[in-house]
Amino acid sequence: MTTYETIVIGAGMSGVTAARLLADAGRRVLVLEARDRIGGRMHTDRAAGFSVDLGASWIHGIDGSELWKLVQALDIPTREFTVGSFQAGGRAMSHFDGDGAPMAPAASAHWVADVATAEAALQRAIADSAPGESYLDVTERALDALEREQDALDPERIDEIREFFRHRVEEQCGAWIGDLDAHGLDEDAIDGDEVVFPRGYDEIPHRIADGLDVRLGQVVRRVIRSADGVRVETGADVFEAASAVVTVPLGVLKSDAIRFEPALPESAAGPIARLGMGVFNKIFLQFPARFWDESSYVLRALGEAGEHWHSWYDVSMISGLPTLLTFAAGPFGRHVQELDDAAVVADVVHALRRMYGAAVPDPSAHWITRWGQDPFSVGSYSHIATGSSHHDHDALADPIDGVLHFAGEATWGSEPATVGGAYASGVRAAERILGREVDLAAFADSVRASSTPV
Repeated sequence: MTTYETIVIGAGMSGVTAARLLADAGRRVLVLEARDRIGGRMHTDRAAGFSVDLGASWIHGIDGSELWKLVQALDIPTREFTVGSFQAGGRAMSHFDGDGAPMAPAASAHWVADVATAEAALQRAIADSAPGESYLDVTERALDALEREQDALDPERIDEIREFFRHRVEEQCGAWIGDLDAHGLDEDAIDGDEVVFPRGYDEIPHRIADGLDVRLGQVVRRVIRSADGVRVETGADVFEAASAVVTVPLGVLKSDAIRFEPALPESAAGPIARLGMGVFNKIFLQFPARFWDESSYVLRALGEAGEHWHSWYDVSMISGLPTLLTFAAGPFGRHVQELDDAAVVADVVHALRRMYGAAVPDPSAHWITRWGQDPFSVGSYSHIATGSSHHDHDALADPIDGVLHFAGEATWGSEPATVGGAYASGVRAAERILGREVDLAAFADSVRASSTPV
C-alpha cells in the first residue's frame, strides 16, 4: 500500500488548489474524486461546440480578487457580465408588470425607487434583529413599517416587493426565505465588475489539476483518523496518509455519505448540522431567433406574472446564438428538478409567452440542471440557515487532531457559495499543512507553465 503525505478528497476548485500547492511544495499528494470528471460544481458542457456552464458561471466582483489574479495570469479569456446582487435595476432591464405587460421607463424607474425605499427599511430591521430570526421575519417587519408610514406604498406594490425579496433569497442562497438567517445576506456585496468565461469556467480547475495524481470514480465511504494520520476507504480501495483535506460539498457532509471515525467533534459536526445547503438549478433555452430587446441584459416579471419564472438573463454572447438563462431555486427548484425536461421547458416558455405572446418560438435547444439530485453535491451551495452564523463557515475549517482538514466554499465565511471562496479555502488548507504562507504569484506561474489551455 502506497502511503501519501496528504490525501485530498474531492477534485473541485478547493481540492485541486490545495493538492497543487502541496505537490508544488514537494509533498506526495493523492486526489480522490467520486465523479468521472474534474471540477465538481464547476461543470462545463461543450458538446454543442460552445461552452455551457451548468455549475458556477461568474466571478462575483474582480476587485481585490485572488481568483481574478489567477485567471489573468493564466490568460483565460473572460467577458464582463455584471449582474450584481439581484438588483431591481442597475443595468438595462426589461420589466413586466403582474399581468405580463411591458412597463414603461417611468414605471420601471418608480419600481426601482420603491425597492430602494424598502431595502433601507429592511437593513434597519436586520440591524435590530434578535438571534435566531429569519430573513422572512425581518422582511415582514420592514414591509409592515412601510405600510404604516404616512406616504405608504399601496398593498399591490408591497406584495411585489415581498416577492422580490423572496426571489433574491432563492437566487442568492437557493433557500426559502424563512430558512435563511436574518443576517444571511450580510456578505452579499459585489466589488467591481463580474465576468463569465466564453471557454468555460472549469478550465481553471482542469489546468490546476494538470499533472496531479487524480483518481476518478473513487467514492469515499469512510475516513478514519488517528495520531498517526488518516485511512481513507472507497468502495474498492484503501489509502493512507499523514493528513487529509476533505473538500466535498456541504450537502454530502450533511447526508452522512462519508463516515468519520471517530465521529467528528462538535467544532465540525455543529457547523455541518447548522449551515444550510441550497438548491439552485439553471435552465438555458436557445431560440432560433431573438424576440427580446437586444439592449436588455435581464428580462424581469413582477407580481403574479413572475411568481415562479421571474428573471431571464441574456447569455447569447457565449455561443453567439439567442440564449436565455433562467433559474429555479429554493423550494421551487426542488420541485422543478422532479419534472422531466419537456415539462420544464414548456412551463418556462409559457411564462415567456405571457410576456411576449406569439413572438416566442419553440426553443431549438435546452440545458437543465438538477444539482439537488446529484449524490456528489446534494445541493448547489451553502447558506446561513436560521440558527447558524457566519462563524460556522470558518469554524468548519478548523483542523481536527492535527490531521484532518476541511475546505470548500462552505468553509470560507467572508465569501461563501462562490468559486472565490472555494479557491481561498484550498489555499488556507495547504498553508496549514505546510505551516507557512504560500506565494500565489508563484503558484499561478507554475500552473501556467505546466498546463494547456482549453
